[in-house]
Amino acid sequence: MGFHTLISVSDLFEHLNDPEWAIVDCRFSLKDSLYGRKEYLKAHIPGAIYAHLDEDLCGPIIRGKTGRHPLPQIADIVQKFSDWGIDENVQVVSYDDAGGSMAAARLWWLLQWLGHTHVAVLDGGWQAWLRAGHLTCSGEEQRMARVFHPNTKPEILATVELVEQAMNNPHYLIIDSRTRDRYLGENEPIDPIAGHIPSAICIPYTENTDKDGFFLPADALRVCFEGISPQQTIFYCGSGVTAAQNVLAMVHSGLGFPKLYAGSWSEWITDPNHPIATG
Repeated sequence: MGFHTLISVSDLFEHLNDPEWAIVDCRFSLKDSLYGRKEYLKAHIPGAIYAHLDEDLCGPIIRGKTGRHPLPQIADIVQKFSDWGIDENVQVVSYDDAGGSMAAARLWWLLQWLGHTHVAVLDGGWQAWLRAGHLTCSGEEQRMARVFHPNTKPEILATVELVEQAMNNPHYLIIDSRTRDRYLGENEPIDPIAGHIPSAICIPYTENTDKDGFFLPADALRVCFEGISPQQTIFYCGSGVTAAQNVLAMVHSGLGFPKLYAGSWSEWITDPNHPIATG
């Protein structure tokens, strides 16, 4: 059966010592790239290994060409998954402390992209584990290596060329996952240019979870994305990370798997010929 979108703390706890389950701590802060690893070493879910957003789940930044969090080369991330002991028999669970919106959903999306569907984000994240009163461990952990065999699904990845076409195609819907002030161009705390891709609408990823970091029920999420055809929908954000949480929410709602423009806004603005909208 397996878990393919979200998993509860209680379900994870039942499989805590199962060697066919891999738990990945994905805590990360854009303001402090050392934060996640430091917190992991202090305390984490027993058996969890650590994935660093910049070092493990992204490729190198090419100034003037890529966004802030480019996708890793397939060969590199396949080797990483193999080193982490992930193969076709392993159920992967990722978690962070940001409602799945930081690197946990990014890891979920990467595995889905490479054809590994047995992956879920811990609903409520690290905080939910602590609130449940479960034990934690400190220090670094490892898993025995396995061989990860990719089966790439290119249909869930939107290239910049597709976004350029979709921008003027009424059959496509482009969705900006950032907060509304960033979408409107009123506030841009990270990237050098404010605004959004023309024709895009705004559905902030922050609206998928409640105040405690739990995802809304599937039927409530379905209402949020009602009327959207996933096959003709492209999500983006600032750098392709938080948009993955919107993708996760839509899939969990049962509506299907949309596309992710992984380069997102920070890649879009590297091309001076790309139009920009505000307001």
